[in-house]
Amino acid sequence: MADIARRAGVTKAAVSFALNDRPGVSAPTRRRILAIAEELGWQPNSAARALSDGRAGAFGLVIDRPARTLGLEPFFMQLVSGIQAELITDATPLVFTMAEDQAAEIALYRAWWAQRRVDGVFLVDLKADDARVEVLEELGMPGVVIGAPVGTGRLPAVWSDDGVAVRTVVGRLAELGHRRIARVSGPSVLRHTIIRTDAFATSVRELGIAGRIVEADYSGERGAAATRELLAAGPDRPTAILYDNDVMAVAGLTAAQAAGVRVPDDLSVVAWDDSALCELVHPPLTALSRDIAAYGAHAARRLREAAGGREVGDLEDSPPRLTVRGSVGPAPLP
Repeated sequence: MADIARRAGVTKAAVSFALNDRPGVSAPTRRRILAIAEELGWQPNSAARALSDGRAGAFGLVIDRPARTLGLEPFFMQLVSGIQAELITDATPLVFTMAEDQAAEIALYRAWWAQRRVDGVFLVDLKADDARVEVLEELGMPGVVIGAPVGTGRLPAVWSDDGVAVRTVVGRLAELGHRRIARVSGPSVLRHTIIRTDAFATSVRELGIAGRIVEADYSGERGAAATRELLAAGPDRPTAILYDNDVMAVAGLTAAQAAGVRVPDDLSVVAWDDSALCELVHPPLTALSRDIAAYGAHAARRLREAAGGREVGDLEDSPPRLTVRGSVGPAPLP
């Protein structure tokens, strides 16, 4: 500011008025100050601005998942790309990091809010009894839940109906004659896993077919291990498997083929959340598809509005649609 004031022949107060778009300087003087600031490459100091107006000008995203699984899963990369695409429209940065567990994540939120590092956060992977919602409400920290509006308190949620997606898959497989359908799920503590599990149990019961669930952790290793466990069930082994993410589905396909199981002649395979991975294998995987980047962009718009003091409600996106490829076929003959 001193450099700009010296070049412009004005006081530092005048520079402050001009740079912060406040009254107190004439239009020609404001233009001269802004031109000199641009020439000198001046940029606002976010920490100083936070002290003056209480705004950090940034949003935060913390993910509590092992780095080894996060680095392989296309879902989060697509989600972050959608968030960033929206935030870049007004040059709002995204502070992105990982936490060891939920306690560490909550400690990070408290520190961020006390230091005014962010103006709000995105919450992902809500658990059945999730302490984060209550903490954000206690702090008065704006947040948007990316997931179903269950247990979200006053926080707005951006979501799609996982129950509808499960029923779509199970119904399609039943139409193809499958009477033994399995699902390789994500961690059972996650709320979206619970929603999918309940929908799966209801669907197989109503259709009068056998259903089995093996819990995994979204990694390829656990997806392959769960597949081998299911295929070891002898004559009762499933004729179709739904996987809760694409990484486990690809690993499950490879494990089945290594065991001499033909896909789709002996076993049909369906992945949750379509990605390039699903099209790079043989046969290409049938998958539940949705525009994950758009999902992230919707959440970013909601958080911007909430941080600006607006009342923000939930937003339901369209449910995933089933994209049929070569990994699904009629049930094998007895």
